[in-house]
Amino acid sequence: MKLISWNVNGLRACAGKGFAEAFLQLGADFFCLQETKMQAGQLDLEFPGYESYWNYADKKGYSGTAIYTKHHPVSVTNGIGIDEHDHEGRVITLEMEDFFLVTVYTPNSQDGLRRLDYRMQWEDDFRAYLLRLDERKPVIVCGDMNVAHQEIDLKNPSSNRRNAGFTDEERQKFTSLLGSGFSDTFRSLYPEQVTYSWWSYRFHAREKNAGWRIDYFVVSNRLMERVKEAAIHTEVYGSDHCPVELQIQD
Repeated sequence: MKLISWNVNGLRACAGKGFAEAFLQLGADFFCLQETKMQAGQLDLEFPGYESYWNYADKKGYSGTAIYTKHHPVSVTNGIGIDEHDHEGRVITLEMEDFFLVTVYTPNSQDGLRRLDYRMQWEDDFRAYLLRLDERKPVIVCGDMNVAHQEIDLKNPSSNRRNAGFTDEERQKFTSLLGSGFSDTFRSLYPEQVTYSWWSYRFHAREKNAGWRIDYFVVSNRLMERVKEAAIHTEVYGSDHCPVELQIQD
């Protein structure tokens, strides 16, 4: 079973940059999107053999998530059940027969860390949500989690220590998530590999490979024995992020 996650940074824009070709070439059972930046009815983009589920932000042209799936879910839930968090279209959960699949677009702490306090509350509430799911079935969570966890996960750690995505606070929350019974699949398989999933559009960052690894597949620890591969598709363009992949035994 193959799963793909991709922050498309505006699906309508990405659709004009080869999204459909990449989608078909990657051939996933589940294809999760973040930052779709659209509302219902703005784009007709369906693929034979797939159902799709969408969570739109109240604010137009902002945030948003989607999941294309070849497998019909038992149930679908948008958000995490907390009104403070559930107006930005950031979470979709598919309940499958033997696991939950959650796609997430984690809030950015923003310039000047003006949203860091909110981000900290989000982290606690989202982790609690995942733990409630994990009590019922193992969880696969994927998406743009807006944090480079370790120094190996970004090109210039020393100059980014207090920038959004690499603060001590954000990194500690990710550590707490892993410590509560979850594994970062890519880093578990490749503890020393340097590969990034996001590059700024400024300063020719992608050409220089001055990037960050902020897109993840994180799974309940008890699923790690079924994980066959984790990959980062740096060859795929169309967004400032590239797709990330998980292969897991059915």
